[in-house]
Amino acid sequence: MPICGKRWQEHEQDDPLAHANSQGFCRECFTSLSASHARCPNCGSPRVANHPELHELTVAHLDCDAFYASVEKRDRPELRDVPVIIGGATRGVVSTACYIARIKGVRSAMPMFKALKLCPEATVIKPDMQKYVAVSKQVSALLQELTPAIEHISIDEAFLDLTGTERLHGASVAITLNRLQHRIEKQIGITVSIGLSHNKFLAKVASDLAKPRGFSVIGRAETLTFLASQPVSLIWGVGKAMQATLEKDGITRIAQLQAMERDDLMRRYGSMGFRLYHLSRGQDQRVVSNDGDSKSIGSETTFDSDISDFESLEAILWRQCERVAKRAKSQRLEGLTVTLKLKTPDFRNHSRSATSEDPTCLAHRIFEIASPLLKKEATGRTFRLLGVSLSNLVETQGSIAHHSLDQHQIVRDKAELAMDKIRSKLGDQSVIRGIALKNKS
Repeated sequence: MPICGKRWQEHEQDDPLAHANSQGFCRECFTSLSASHARCPNCGSPRVANHPELHELTVAHLDCDAFYASVEKRDRPELRDVPVIIGGATRGVVSTACYIARIKGVRSAMPMFKALKLCPEATVIKPDMQKYVAVSKQVSALLQELTPAIEHISIDEAFLDLTGTERLHGASVAITLNRLQHRIEKQIGITVSIGLSHNKFLAKVASDLAKPRGFSVIGRAETLTFLASQPVSLIWGVGKAMQATLEKDGITRIAQLQAMERDDLMRRYGSMGFRLYHLSRGQDQRVVSNDGDSKSIGSETTFDSDISDFESLEAILWRQCERVAKRAKSQRLEGLTVTLKLKTPDFRNHSRSATSEDPTCLAHRIFEIASPLLKKEATGRTFRLLGVSLSNLVETQGSIAHHSLDQHQIVRDKAELAMDKIRSKLGDQSVIRGIALKNKS
């Protein structure tokens, strides 16, 4: 992995003069070190943390290394040096793989038969979610000892904001985080990687740089330089489809985005252009939200009598989408993932999700994602409940009235926002779409 700017990573052979103005410490024994030390003079460890902004940054991202596989290796020491894949049988998919298996090319979400062709000697273990959740709670308990500003984004990763905790813990945030790594490894028996920076986007990027047991820093001064050399896929929200779109336009590196104007990016790529402009420059205003904050916005309704007809269900779906959109707009939040929830008369839940490349809080866009999910489920079965939710939430950047390349989309967006204005003056029932009048429930 290339060393970029003054960003620090673990390194055994490094030019000690590269950090001439840095402060550092040993990650094994926590001895304070000057920039000239590539190894700790106290314990001899090459795991030296050194960066000019090391003791100034306070936003972190913690990611458990190959979480499921690490827990299984902890509980079965004989698997320590063996490739381990967590997942279903030969017709299933890979949930996660240890780093030994990853070297062979095994990746999450890969079909199991393909993974076993790449790594036939692997030990395959069925996921034990109850155990993994219990371990996740143990990690969370240690995080809560450090700061109340914790935002869990999955079972094995979280953002932390440790601003103002230096006096409480008697150390800089960087040292406190390294102590946390030691505690997790010693008390829980798994390893974690940590990224430290000045905002959430860069902290997340940093945590992926030196896995496993990594500790990487991206400072303010090097942000633009570090990002410039990276591929556009590094930017949150740039999936394969968006990457292909950018590549068609000749854009493959973040440096090219940094050279473009915001309005031009928004004209070309709609709301995604706004995100491309700011994240390519390392600008992220999102705060680390406490666990009590919303992780999703949803609405559901239980019917007076069971319904099987698709058109009737679709009308109810539209009304739920409007309710979700109203709440999202009021909180200035948008979401990437739409989840449809259905419950059958025997109280069995069915849920389906789809993720868009552009976050939204507009009812018609939520509906356009959810309606095809409903069509796949409404094949004659009866349901007693229908709900929809919006997750992977982000704060609305700029105006809700996003630019778009699709003229029809622009018209629908403007129409919905115009309806919102009328409703704010005359009430929710002042303007109603025709679909909402079907099978009023």
